[in-house]
Amino acid sequence: MNLSANFSLKELTKSDTATRLGIDNTPDDEAIDNLKTLCDKVLQPVRDHFGKTVTVNSAYRSPEANGAVGGSKTSDHCKGQAADIEIAGVANADLAQWIMDNLDYTQLILEFYTQ
Repeated sequence: MNLSANFSLKELTKSDTATRLGIDNTPDDEAIDNLKTLCDKVLQPVRDHFGKTVTVNSAYRSPEANGAVGGSKTSDHCKGQAADIEIAGVANADLAQWIMDNLDYTQLILEFYTQ
């Protein structure tokens, strides 16, 4: 199922941890709707602007999969409202700055960044 021009449900629900542990990581309809919104408002605009593949390291996580990776019990990943992304050749700080300057979002976390 495509969520946008360049993002699929399979891509946004992939979890090596869930697969390894036999955890069902299937989102419900509400989470799928949230993932579509995430693609429309953030991921696809990022892809369109930079013109490069956006690697999704983690997006939807079932509560069990989220717990297995040590995620917060209130993580937006469990609602389909978060994605950890990167773009080869684009500094994470530059990506975060572009998102801050150009997109409508609820929360932006730049992990492991030091100046």
